[in-house]
Amino acid sequence: MDKVSQYRQIVQDILMAHSQIKPVYGEIEMDVLFDQDRDHYQVLRTGWLQKKRVYGVLIHIDIKGEKLWIQYDGTEVGVANELIESGIPKTDIVLAYHSPFVRQYDGFAVS
Repeated sequence: MDKVSQYRQIVQDILMAHSQIKPVYGEIEMDVLFDQDRDHYQVLRTGWLQKKRVYGVLIHIDIKGEKLWIQYDGTEVGVANELIESGIPKTDIVLAYHSPFVRQYDGFAVS
């Protein structure tokens, strides 16, 4: 299995695990959106919390080249930590939610 295929599988496994965690409050569903042709992967929350609509992304990861770009991470544990535990080196993970200036200091890939 090549590097990108391996990364796709790891990302999908981690996101599927997050989608199985039901929020404690509200009537909220967790869904996964996988676009393997364009390498976009998301966990989406939809539903209701009391009288408020809940809709939004919990995790968004893109694969660009041979690197994982974490576009958004709304988890407590930090999806980057899970990726590292799964064997992906920090040099292949970009924290895209940090500005390019800050990325040079965060210990992960800059681009």
